[in-house]
Amino acid sequence: MSAYTLCALSFETTPNYNTNLQTLLTLIKQTPNNSLIVAHEVCLSGFDYEHFEEVCAFASYATQEIEKVSQDRIIVLTIIEKRNGEIFNFAKIFHNGKLVHERAKARLFHFGGEHEHFSEGDSNKVEIVEIEGIKIGLLICFELRFKVLWQQLEGSDVIVVPSWWGVLRAKHFQTLTNALAVMNQCYVVASDSANEECTKLSGIIDPQGVELRNGNTPCLELQYNKKEISLMRRYMNVGIDG
Repeated sequence: MSAYTLCALSFETTPNYNTNLQTLLTLIKQTPNNSLIVAHEVCLSGFDYEHFEEVCAFASYATQEIEKVSQDRIIVLTIIEKRNGEIFNFAKIFHNGKLVHERAKARLFHFGGEHEHFSEGDSNKVEIVEIEGIKIGLLICFELRFKVLWQQLEGSDVIVVPSWWGVLRAKHFQTLTNALAVMNQCYVVASDSANEECTKLSGIIDPQGVELRNGNTPCLELQYNKKEISLMRRYMNVGIDG
């Protein structure tokens, strides 16, 4: 396996879907080859409930464009799509020109009214996906609050968290992402929107619990080191393999 760089993106989602896509593509192209890149939840459209038909129509084109820039990269984000008359918030993982994994958001944020607009995914599909020898777990925003989902991802090398997390609960986002890395003794790569209502606390936390946060940096980078995971799990043995 080639050496990988972990990348947490941070940018603002505008009302223009294509502008957002071009921002995403530009940032992706600036990352090194062999990067694992995480963008924030619904980064291409936001929760544009009033224009869901346009949002869903844009999804196919956006998917094709992201596939094109995924050579030698692993790219994670969520995209709103309609399937069989139902609308879902799909987390997607792209790699080497292909969509290699997707699942619908399983825990919707009722406080924000998501359940009134989306169908819910299957919690049993919250699972570890192995790409290029990296065991990747994935939690979408509000799913971060459910300890049962943390357990389903035990043994991950990297847990990615694309989010649209409210600024009023910024401390929760920071605390939970830090704790997730410490509890599972792995890397956590979390991306939150830079929009005014969000935390702007995209970041990377290592298996020791050391956190890096974006601040004003559009792309935060940290070298992935599998040995750091193994060392931590041997040093502080709590029964996690790897």
